Amino acid sequence: MSFLSELFGTEKPIIGLVHIQALPGDPFYKGKGMDVVIQRAKADLEALQNGGVDGVLFTNEFSMPYEKHVSSVTLAAMGMVIGALRSLIRVPFGAEAIFDGDATISLCAAVEADFTRCLFTGVWAGDFGMVDRDIAVTLRLKNAYRLDKLKLFYFVTSEGDACVGERKTADIAGSLLFNCRPDALVVGGAAAGSGPAGRLLEQVAEAAKGTPVVCGTGCRPDNIEYVLTRCNGAFVGSAFKVDGLFENPVDEERVRRFMEKVHMLRGGR
Repeated sequence: MSFLSELFGTEKPIIGLVHIQALPGDPFYKGKGMDVVIQRAKADLEALQNGGVDGVLFTNEFSMPYEKHVSSVTLAAMGMVIGALRSLIRVPFGAEAIFDGDATISLCAAVEADFTRCLFTGVWAGDFGMVDRDIAVTLRLKNAYRLDKLKLFYFVTSEGDACVGERKTADIAGSLLFNCRPDALVVGGAAAGSGPAGRLLEQVAEAAKGTPVVCGTGCRPDNIEYVLTRCNGAFVGSAFKVDGLFENPVDEERVRRFMEKVHMLRGGR
């Protein structure tokens, strides 16, 4: 049994994503004020919780194109959103400042998150140029903030980006286990709503040697059985939204139907 049972009450949790709308400073921020952003996040949070998810993760998903080093205004705005909703959160929650592990750790310290996920390690090349992470600094920052209970979910893939050096994903997972001692590994696809290709989940799970492996993208009602038989749960975003579209709000009924199937697969839990 892993930390997942203690934190989420199940060894195969479904973690719903609260995709925070574009924030001040983001290219696609509409300038209608933070209250609009907060109300959208509140509606999504309530739909996810009422639908029965095991946890929620707040991310700056609409801060596109993503920054290599997340700006202070973005972190402040994310803290404002999560702080405004803190009293409404009824499940374990996490926070992620996309692509920036150090900013993510700082955000988690400020909002007292239970867990987080991020692209904490490696050098990646893609639409945003070279993304070069420094996990040694990140883990020292976590220790300096005394975030001893914060659980870290490490991405071993990067959406749409290629690992510099062309290392195999299973090899990345293996070296992470030795060098960083991750609480869990996350395997994603090429983009939000796109699942891991081929046998990637199985390959990473085999390399993980008992460390929990979670599907990071592309988990849907038609493949949830496949996912839960091969790894330890999933982060779910687009599949919970109206018509299953990334840009839409969360649909409570879609969440409920999804979780009913999950409960059946988990034997009622």
